[in-house]
Amino acid sequence: MSEQTPGGAPRYDNGLLFTDGLPDPEEGGGYRGAVAARAAGITYRQLDYWARTELVQPTVQSASGSGTQRLYGFRDILVLKLVKRLLDTGISLQQIRTAVEQLHEAGVHDLAQTTLMSDGASVYLCTSNDEVIDLVSRGQGVFGIAVGKVLREVEISLVDLNEHREDPMDELSVRRASRKKIS
Repeated sequence: MSEQTPGGAPRYDNGLLFTDGLPDPEEGGGYRGAVAARAAGITYRQLDYWARTELVQPTVQSASGSGTQRLYGFRDILVLKLVKRLLDTGISLQQIRTAVEQLHEAGVHDLAQTTLMSDGASVYLCTSNDEVIDLVSRGQGVFGIAVGKVLREVEISLVDLNEHREDPMDELSVRRASRKKIS
């Protein structure tokens, strides 16, 4: 423990009062790429590609050359999982980019009440039940992704990863380690 909250309760070093079983972030306050990829249900290669093409960039720490790691925040992992869900439903990467931009621009604070709706071609960000009903009544909403449900899935994935913690090295680190063993 390093300090106290305004109410006098202890605040832990990672800035959180309660972690609810979530793994401790790295020193920089985020999760390494391998952990983020596993929690989002994507491959490390997808994570790397999406970061390089600026689809989903880490907000805690970007890679700044060889030997540095990207660190992803919880919200980043949530967006990664949402992107995967949208890809799985057949939405084009161009439309997904638009949806990610909308999420960032909206700065939605209560993600648990947000629903991403799609008609198969476009993605709509709905922040209230009225918006969802309006979209469906106009015949535009074919399916929806409840962001709150995905948020809970990410939390559960991170807790599970923490409980079954392996060395979260990415593919490149594994290759480098195996080369060193051979030498």
